[in-house]
Amino acid sequence: MAIDTVESPSPSPSSPSISHFSPQRHFYVAVDRHHYKMVTLLELLGMAAGSRPGLPMVVICSSRDELDAVCSAVSSLSFISLASLYSDLAEAERASVLEKFRQATVRWNHNATAEAGEDTDSGKDERKSYMIVVTDACLPLLSSGESPIAAHVLINYELPTKKETYMRRMTTCLATDGIVINMVVGGEVVTLKSIEDSSNLLIAEMPINVSLFTRYSEETLNFLTSQMTSQNNTYIFPVMVDSTCL
Repeated sequence: MAIDTVESPSPSPSSPSISHFSPQRHFYVAVDRHHYKMVTLLELLGMAAGSRPGLPMVVICSSRDELDAVCSAVSSLSFISLASLYSDLAEAERASVLEKFRQATVRWNHNATAEAGEDTDSGKDERKSYMIVVTDACLPLLSSGESPIAAHVLINYELPTKKETYMRRMTTCLATDGIVINMVVGGEVVTLKSIEDSSNLLIAEMPINVSLFTRYSEETLNFLTSQMTSQNNTYIFPVMVDSTCL
């Protein structure tokens, strides 16, 4: 069930950045205890990148300690090409990380137009999903001339406490057809609801093995939206037991 069972109103004209993103692309994953969080993240990455080679993703943390922990855990995944942005990273290295990610998104956009299941000529490394782990302090600086990066999947490993931080993460890191996955532990549900209400967003519970990681057509998005609400205001998604549909 979604955190808010009432459909969000249209954003006001004073909030153009909010209207840029579709409400149905925001989800949350509830984790019972903090020590299950990393395992859940690895399962998400396996479901996404393992089924959609080349998928460009960003994982955002609030602290350097969590960034280091995520990088340590993800580094063992063979289908992920991992990079990180942190405060003491040299400027040239930072520029290189951002440029490689943009190249990965170009490859993804090109390959995603091919028919599902069609083989590509991409090398093994190019079929890896390129993933950046970053803290809020090191997000792309639009005011300094850095361009945003267009991740197809943005995972908030640590939920921000403020709406402004949530929106900045989207503005700097999320593609226009991207998906946000919020990892929520315990009492953070209250924080997420506050962000949802103040941002005119609808953040629904993420279904298991649903094909969120494909590039939806507008028709498919409309179908998903129509399936989100039953007569009891409970959100219902098409759950796929076969992960090959991702």
